[in-house]
Amino acid sequence: MKKFIWLLVLGLLAQQGIAQENSPVQFVFSTKRVNDSLVQLVVKANISKNHQLFGVKQQTSADEFLSTLQLTDSLQGLLTNEIEEKGKALSLPAPEAGQPALKVFEDSVAFVFGLRVKATETQSVSGQFNWLAKTGDQFPSGVENFVVDIQPAASNSIKADEDIANQSLWQIFLLTFLTGLLAVITPCVFPLIPVTVSFFLKRSKTRVEGIRNALWYSISIIGIYTIPTILLVLLFGDDILYQISTSAISNLLFFAIFLVFAISFFGAFELQLPNSWANKADQKAGKGGLGGIFFMALTLVIVSFSCTGPIVGTLLGQTSTGGVSTAPIVGMLGFGVGLALPFSLFAFFPSMLQSLPKSGGWLNSVKVSFGFIELALALKFLSNVDLIYHWRLLDRDVFLVLWIVIFVLLGIYLLGKLKFSHDSDLLYISVPRLFFAMASFSFALYILPGLWGAPLRHLSGFIPPDGTQEFNLDALKYQIGNAPANSNNTVSLAAPPKRLADKLHVPYGLVAYFTLEEGMAAAKALNKPVMLDFTGHSCANCRKMEKEVWKDPEVLKRMKENFVLVSLYVDESTPLPASEQYTKKDGDKVLTEGDKNLDYEITQFGFNAQPLYMFLDLDGKPLSSIKYGYDPDIQKFIAHLDAAKAAFDAKKK
Repeated sequence: MKKFIWLLVLGLLAQQGIAQENSPVQFVFSTKRVNDSLVQLVVKANISKNHQLFGVKQQTSADEFLSTLQLTDSLQGLLTNEIEEKGKALSLPAPEAGQPALKVFEDSVAFVFGLRVKATETQSVSGQFNWLAKTGDQFPSGVENFVVDIQPAASNSIKADEDIANQSLWQIFLLTFLTGLLAVITPCVFPLIPVTVSFFLKRSKTRVEGIRNALWYSISIIGIYTIPTILLVLLFGDDILYQISTSAISNLLFFAIFLVFAISFFGAFELQLPNSWANKADQKAGKGGLGGIFFMALTLVIVSFSCTGPIVGTLLGQTSTGGVSTAPIVGMLGFGVGLALPFSLFAFFPSMLQSLPKSGGWLNSVKVSFGFIELALALKFLSNVDLIYHWRLLDRDVFLVLWIVIFVLLGIYLLGKLKFSHDSDLLYISVPRLFFAMASFSFALYILPGLWGAPLRHLSGFIPPDGTQEFNLDALKYQIGNAPANSNNTVSLAAPPKRLADKLHVPYGLVAYFTLEEGMAAAKALNKPVMLDFTGHSCANCRKMEKEVWKDPEVLKRMKENFVLVSLYVDESTPLPASEQYTKKDGDKVLTEGDKNLDYEITQFGFNAQPLYMFLDLDGKPLSSIKYGYDPDIQKFIAHLDAAKAAFDAKKK
């Protein structure tokens, strides 16, 4: 009888379609292709404290104590018989004697269902997830409707996202490797190459032993740069370097450090780590053996810090901005390999030592040239802080003026027309100096049109966004072209953006809301889906997407006509109203607009990197399970926009 009463109550709840606003279980639906014929539908459930969610597998005969997935009738045949539950399961006593225990989950669980979808097919999968939970003597339940899109797999690339990630890591490795080679010619490192290699070859009993020692020396250099980065990630989490690189405080600190390094490179003073560090490492190096060789490598890293420190800081800052923990590790690996390679190479071929140029004034010229570059990079870090706090000290035009001056002065210096107190007399201009001077002047001329609004697409990740420039001819054409469209329809039907609209802007005549609440209200008024743009002031890839993809006429047309754009800045420093501030489950307080946006991105989509583009229906539910990030493929983005719009239209019917 008790069992019948429970069945009756649950049936009435399901018929009434009760869906409380403060549901104890939050769901995220996504898909993942396994092979050419199988796709996994993943139902991720986040369970509130003091609640337990019943599983979906047919593990008991008490079938009423289960959560179930049901697809639209025409799609039910896509389901396979394989169901997987990923989470820590707990057992509850059976409702009746002789029956197996019931299975429930706490905190979170992922239910994985198999779908038969060929790699060449496009499929929109819709249905509902009927869930049953338990808290004390209560059994809350509900129905969660969902729509997910399954795109056809690209030819020979079922794991396209992994391929893109691997390609990016290879690009990072190549860039940092070349930077490491460049660091070799700094005055702190270059003079040590012949001395160190000769030491190994003369001290070793055989040539093979000398080569072995040189290889261990190189491996030690690589480890000294790479291992601390790995430990930092392991101790503080996958996104620690990303958090550092996007923090206003760390960006301000980087600016100060790089400014000091630049002044030092210009010869005002000499920067170096404490001599005691180098002396202790040098003492241990004298003990011989592999341990001694390791400390020789450590000595090199310490004494060369004044030249390599700024380079390492730049690489860590740039490779951390993607939110991927492996990127800075790969970056430091590439830099270490590039810096260490010459020591092994000359040990293999000692005759090449004779071809090295003699140390001299040219090394100081290299150091001063690095000073100009460090100064330019320092402004980049200060620009990030300026954007976060809306100081408006380094708007795009001011920033470009400063860069133009820096690179013109660099060109003048390379031609010998600008001289510092510690520079040697320059009797003539060498061919390499001439070409480097030409490159510096050419770069200054390239960015000059940016003062009138030229896009400067190749620098979109380094310079401030277009919206910070007062006089912008490129932006003017979008404002003129946008005027007729605004008078026709839509914007007048919804309230205009208010919150943060005086501080934040989007390019190309687009209208954007900067809080989810305002954006959802506008979407309901206009009956349009929401395009969430998770972005950041210091997000280089966000600016690249705007310049390389958003600006395309077909993309821009779809964004204006088919969606309500909501740009959520995860590093926005504006404080939240006191009534909207809250404390997360882990105890961290959410005090700013950026804190709130980042927490929303992580909790709702399980993602912590920018850019991220997600699409919502009028109930705030995702229209697509694809977490679309940085990808400069315009046609792919157009197809994704069209799929999101089609899913929204299908849901309305």
